[in-house]
Amino acid sequence: MSRKAAALAVLSLMACVVLLTGCPPRKSIADIQRDPGKYANKEVTIAGNVVSTFGALGTGMFQVDDGTGRMWVLSENYGVPSKGAKVAVTGRVASTFSFGGRSFSTVLRETQRRH
Repeated sequence: MSRKAAALAVLSLMACVVLLTGCPPRKSIADIQRDPGKYANKEVTIAGNVVSTFGALGTGMFQVDDGTGRMWVLSENYGVPSKGAKVAVTGRVASTFSFGGRSFSTVLRETQRRH
């Protein structure tokens, strides 16, 4: 392997490490619901299909099903995705939350989303 190729490999590895350390851990919804106190106010990522939505003017709630369970997500800045969309959502876990006259237990307050 030439020096140039070795240097490129090292730089690529370093870039991957930097990118991965900035990503919150992906958790299953079942893990979060099993022990919500463990994840309270911590940033985590969940991924799955949107199964239910409601809201208006860019703010709302949507429910994500990852195959292990379902969790409501509060979206204040990213809009509400359509039902059936595949999403990966990063946010902070809140144990109880009220929105639109409804109360929710174990909600993810969205800080980032990928489609």
